[in-house]
Amino acid sequence: MYRILVVEDDAVIASAVRRHLESWGWEVRCAEDFSDILGEFQRFDPQLVLLDVSLPFFNGYHWCAEIRRHSAVPVMFISAASDSMNIVMAMNMGGDDFIAKPFDLNVLTAKVQALLRRAYGLSGARNVIERGGAVLDLSSGELSAGGACTELTKNELRILRTLMESRGVVSRDELMLSLWQTDSFVDENTLTVNVGRLRRKLEGLGLDDFIKTKKGLGYYVAD
Repeated sequence: MYRILVVEDDAVIASAVRRHLESWGWEVRCAEDFSDILGEFQRFDPQLVLLDVSLPFFNGYHWCAEIRRHSAVPVMFISAASDSMNIVMAMNMGGDDFIAKPFDLNVLTAKVQALLRRAYGLSGARNVIERGGAVLDLSSGELSAGGACTELTKNELRILRTLMESRGVVSRDELMLSLWQTDSFVDENTLTVNVGRLRRKLEGLGLDDFIKTKKGLGYYVAD
């Protein structure tokens, strides 16, 4: 499930866009603190941003530049100011697309789908790993098997990705190192808790005993 952040200060438009995009199965959040759009972005960690140009405090160009300092996530500008100068400015500030208000929600959806395809895989291709009947989508953080799916936390995703990419036993130290890359501190108990939660999610998909333990050595994935 892709996450989409809508940065639009017109509550009626924002709500209509959110409801429509949610009907397509995406997780959508509307920004509320227009003085801290970067903070909203970092807390939600979206895969796409819909960004109005005219906003309280700072305009969309400012926030696009701020987002670009931290992320290459796709940004689509939405604005009534659709003259060539504003479109060029939007692209120069790091925008990936532009849609003019008023817009048809179906056209918006088509543009969102196209932008997600370009960013995360052409022709609908997904960045996935498949092992033992499990399909791990690295872009959305979803794990699926047998027609069912579940969403993983960032730590669970890092652990399972490391295990699924390895063809042998992965030591606990190696797994803690993979978590250490972004977390401020990881100890053995943190790893144990995360592996336990991950195993329960796997069992919920019918993948019992998917992660196996090699006593004294570490973990590995059963094919």
